[in-house]
Amino acid sequence: MSKKVAVFGLHAVRALVERHPERVVEMFATRERQDNALQSLIKGAQRMGVKPQFVPKATLDKKADGGNHQGIVVVALEAPLLSDNDLPDLVEKSSAPLFLVLDGVTDPHNLGACLRTADAAGVTAVIVPKDKSASLNPTVRKVACGAAETVPLVQVTNLARALKQLQDLNVWVMGTAGEAEQSVYDVDLKGATALVMGAEGDGMRRLTRETCDELIKIPLLGTVSSLNVSVATGVCLFEVVRQRQVGR
Repeated sequence: MSKKVAVFGLHAVRALVERHPERVVEMFATRERQDNALQSLIKGAQRMGVKPQFVPKATLDKKADGGNHQGIVVVALEAPLLSDNDLPDLVEKSSAPLFLVLDGVTDPHNLGACLRTADAAGVTAVIVPKDKSASLNPTVRKVACGAAETVPLVQVTNLARALKQLQDLNVWVMGTAGEAEQSVYDVDLKGATALVMGAEGDGMRRLTRETCDELIKIPLLGTVSSLNVSVATGVCLFEVVRQRQVGR
């Protein structure tokens, strides 16, 4: 039987209700917030057959474990982990797939932050290796602020093989590396793309790097030699978002 988890915040709850209303067990909202954003979400949930319970803000604070719930908390069935076998279906369902691939990100705070950014950028799925990667634990879920329940997470046994599978599905695999010649701002990211981010400190593993179609870098103008992986992920993903919005 699936575990139950708390999902909170307007964006995360809206995404869950719209994409997976069957996973919603309970919805809790506050009467202390009456703005259009929250009321629109509640009415949309009611149309999907989800009946909210109105409770004091203190109750929401407790259910969200101190997180920024924005007046809404949902108790939902935990999202199932996906595998290599799900990649073709994920590609087929999206007109312009965007995958975030994390190679050996072991810090749960970084994984949670990357999931949150991935959700905000409309990423199709986040791909991680089964080994040498942070697990989807309570710390990750809290940092992700609900994104762990809305962004598909794909666990693969062999990351290089999964990247080759994406290439066979016409997804361009773009790896980030400090020594790359091309800037993230100088490449076309509007097509089907898998963005590969390396581990904290070590970067991508050799086989992962060799599998990439292209390497890119974030130009750094100061004295630091690298960015935290979650910060670098945000920079790269929102360059994809920018290019795709300009191209519309």
